[in-house]
Amino acid sequence: MRDRRFIAVLFVLVWFSCAWFGSWEWNPNTATRMYAAISLVEDGDATIDEFAELTIDKARFGSHTYLDKAPGMTLMALPAVALAAAVTGDRSSRYAKRFGDAELGRFLRLRTRGAAASGPALLTAIAAVLLYDLALGLGASRAAALFASLGYALGTPIWGWSTTLFGHAAVAALYVIAAWAGWRATGDRVRPGMAALAGAALGWAVVVEHQAVLAGTAIGLWILWRSWRCENRWRSFGALAAGGIAALLPLLAYNLIAFGTPFRLGYQGVVGWEGMDRGLFGLTSPDPDVLWAIVFGLRRGLIWVAPVLVLAPLGLAALVQDRRTRATGIIAAAVVAIVLLVNAAYVYWDGGNSTGPRLAMPMAGVMALGLARVWDMLGRYGRLAAGSLLALSIAINAVIAAAEIFSPPQFGFPIWTAVFELRFSPGDLRTVASEWLGWSAWAGFGLWAALALPALAWLARRTTRA
Repeated sequence: MRDRRFIAVLFVLVWFSCAWFGSWEWNPNTATRMYAAISLVEDGDATIDEFAELTIDKARFGSHTYLDKAPGMTLMALPAVALAAAVTGDRSSRYAKRFGDAELGRFLRLRTRGAAASGPALLTAIAAVLLYDLALGLGASRAAALFASLGYALGTPIWGWSTTLFGHAAVAALYVIAAWAGWRATGDRVRPGMAALAGAALGWAVVVEHQAVLAGTAIGLWILWRSWRCENRWRSFGALAAGGIAALLPLLAYNLIAFGTPFRLGYQGVVGWEGMDRGLFGLTSPDPDVLWAIVFGLRRGLIWVAPVLVLAPLGLAALVQDRRTRATGIIAAAVVAIVLLVNAAYVYWDGGNSTGPRLAMPMAGVMALGLARVWDMLGRYGRLAAGSLLALSIAINAVIAAAEIFSPPQFGFPIWTAVFELRFSPGDLRTVASEWLGWSAWAGFGLWAALALPALAWLARRTTRA
């Protein structure tokens, strides 16, 4: 890895930015994952019976209530929940189970923030560094690689989703980790350890979000194709498979603890979401109108929350046209297409409370590879325009991460109304300093800016000089 100090600053900047801001701990999608984690740590089982009335996202089997999601984010939260229990000696049984209760809310907030910082925020920071390295390996300049890395991690709602226990940011990061490890594993010689890491990243992505198997398969096939050209291809194949199987074992263990069988999914018992009975757990066929809404629509369109990504398709096309990077460009475009089509085929495609198209965000990291190629294609004034677009994207997502990643669906243009007017402008923000240190919300946001902006400037200056 090149320039350790540069890499360290990039990693800390992204992780700090994601961990500093928080999301609403009572969101049903986040809370149901936390309830399951608390139950596993405190009681040794996966039932959430005592929390059943506090969330609309749940599954029911027999007389018990369970998490209705893939369990990956819950399992990733276990260390933070266990640490909080050990340090504070506190248990959920001490609190009345009332939605919005202040004391229970603080109990949940501590664990949710810890789980987000040690889970998706950490993965996003790792992926930002690896995306930078992967872009360099594909021939990008340092400035182009940084443009791609920041565009992915801070220029899209990946930043906001990294403050939550939703799986979108984690899957996006795991795709990047798998692509980087697969590329490293299959260069001039096979590196079985890297192949195993790629398999583990792809396998864990499926534990976090089951539909991740679709785009993940495309990445896996690309790694197999690259491995086929190596002398010790079978070692690579075996390591890739071993890593994937090892990562899937916790899913089977969770199912065995929760349901008494490794072959049952929480989605099979989902309560109150009849659309999940259509097709395969809500997946039918892609709707062109929905696809348009995901990309361009005022209510959920990607273009409004991540304007820098409008440049990425140009870069992906250039990667495909270059013989040296053609296969990588094709697979990156395939991941983008698969994620978008799966989103457009889902009954609940808009994601309920969401700022931007949350179900499309797993494509963000791989898609950002195109940003690096675009940067190197541009002249001086083109780079000035692209840099301005990145600055705008980072500003938009700083507002989203600080104020509201869960925009309600009734707003026609939520990035302005639900996020800026109703939350950010009045100072209704969530930061570590304002939630735990007694600071004002604006002071907490200001401290982030005072630390993050100089780091951004330093990174940009280093790449410009290089």
